[in-house]
Amino acid sequence: MPESLDQRTQALLDLVISALEDVKAQDIKVIDVRGKTSITDLMVIATGTSTRQVKALADSVVAKAKEAGYQPLGSEGERSLEWMLVDLNDVVVHIMLPQTRDFYNLEKLWEAPADSQIGQDSQAN
Repeated sequence: MPESLDQRTQALLDLVISALEDVKAQDIKVIDVRGKTSITDLMVIATGTSTRQVKALADSVVAKAKEAGYQPLGSEGERSLEWMLVDLNDVVVHIMLPQTRDFYNLEKLWEAPADSQIGQDSQAN
């Protein structure tokens, strides 16, 4: 769990995790991206076993967020259903099929130290 979140963000994170667990999401991972990007504070990544479950997971997150008074900024991915994204401002939720999650490997991308790429670039020159 990320450290020292404000109450609103913690409540939203708890709601997202609950919504994903209700529809049996697999391998739910929370990544704290504060200080790495200004677009959000947290990313939640979860796996659905089929396109139908990916859609159901995203729908569950959106419905529970609206019920609790959070207005989603949007959702993407309804065409292919291999990867759906639900943007809740402070929390962005990525729901993917296993092969899509393996291919894009967002955990590796976002968990890397913010300054590690800079050091690698300067060494290459």
